[in-house]
Amino acid sequence: MIRIGLISDTHGFLDEQIFKYFETCDEIWHAGDFGSIELADRLKGFRPLRGVYGNIDGPDIRQAFPEKMFWAAEELNVLMIHIGGYPPKYTKTIRDEIIRTRAGLFICGHSHILKIIYDPKLHCLHVNPGAAGNQGWHKTRTLIRFSVEGKEIKDCQVIELGRRG
Repeated sequence: MIRIGLISDTHGFLDEQIFKYFETCDEIWHAGDFGSIELADRLKGFRPLRGVYGNIDGPDIRQAFPEKMFWAAEELNVLMIHIGGYPPKYTKTIRDEIIRTRAGLFICGHSHILKIIYDPKLHCLHVNPGAAGNQGWHKTRTLIRFSVEGKEIKDCQVIELGRRG
């Protein structure tokens, strides 16, 4: 079993509460719009970090992180990109990639809207952790914690960090 802390759209702001909430996590996954390489380095210094760059990220982040990632967490195929849509309104390329890779978990950020939606047609769970930063139109900063055991996603928790500052 692996415990994951999922975050997105920090836009250069890292709430210190994140370290408390991710204390029991084995890895942190960031779905883009880090906002600064220093923020990424702090997360990386705390726990192993997987991440993709977002549309606001500069060349330093784009050199350190890919646009899209595909990997297996335990036995679960995971696809992550910053902008990819959601069921059933995926971008054309992402829908095709979910099918081709047989991803059981598709993660993206960008919208600042927390979503957890199962797509029965593609047999894939879509997760967007919302936005953990202070920039954007969201009102509440959020992140998600969950576990992967084999091919199963378990113990999913939505965490509210408080009002956007």
